[in-house]
Amino acid sequence: MERNHSLRLGLLALPGLVFLSLFFVLPLSVVAVEAFTDGGSAFVRLWASGAFWSSLTGSLILGTVAPLASLAVGFPVALCLAGLPPERRTTLMFVISLPLTFSGLIVAYGFILGFGRAGFVTLLLAELGADPAEVGALLYSPTGLAFAYSYYLIPRVVMVLVPVLVNFDRRQLRAAESLGASSWRAHWDILIPQILPAALSAYCLVAAVALGAYGTALALVGTQLPILPLQLFSMVSETGSDFPMAAALSIVLMALTSLVIALAEGMGRFGQR
Repeated sequence: MERNHSLRLGLLALPGLVFLSLFFVLPLSVVAVEAFTDGGSAFVRLWASGAFWSSLTGSLILGTVAPLASLAVGFPVALCLAGLPPERRTTLMFVISLPLTFSGLIVAYGFILGFGRAGFVTLLLAELGADPAEVGALLYSPTGLAFAYSYYLIPRVVMVLVPVLVNFDRRQLRAAESLGASSWRAHWDILIPQILPAALSAYCLVAAVALGAYGTALALVGTQLPILPLQLFSMVSETGSDFPMAAALSIVLMALTSLVIALAEGMGRFGQR
């Protein structure tokens, strides 16, 4: 009986294993073989490249600032949604999650239409005396890229934090306030410590997305901004020729994002204890 149960579970898992093998294990194996075709010297050339360290620095800055801004905005939104009735919360969650259905290129073009040099918001600010050239140029900078990334990072933060905040026992806050604590102090001393693991998990998840995303960055800044995904795009485009080095860079980028995801999983498990 137990053997038949295990066999059925194995058959149910078989499609997932096949899918994982074809679209993860096999491509990763090909990339790894390519990276080590010259005995691993591609990694040495990558480490010796100034462009790599510049791109790594840019990715780490972008992968830190954009998630921080997204968490700062997403947490109050999630806190507000958690206090709403289930029907209204479900409706608003659906609206908030809509940006996740758009590709990075569509998001980038939307921001260009809104905040570019001739964008709707830019022209409105020009009516108030702002220089449209300066306002429009901001979108094509690292700050503007972090702003655009936040458009689809904030919904991810909200979706991670809302279930945690919904299950939080707010009677603890009311008890603290009845004992003389201010609302701000009660939230800081009681709410924040309990949801901190979930908040750090959400931060790591959106940081991994920011580190690996390239569609929005490519449409906004081309290959001028030094970040790892854009450097990898340049190396595998028609102008690229050192494919072992490109494969080595892709492995480094995957390892970096996997490390961040592993931290998110660790934070999530710590919060469940």
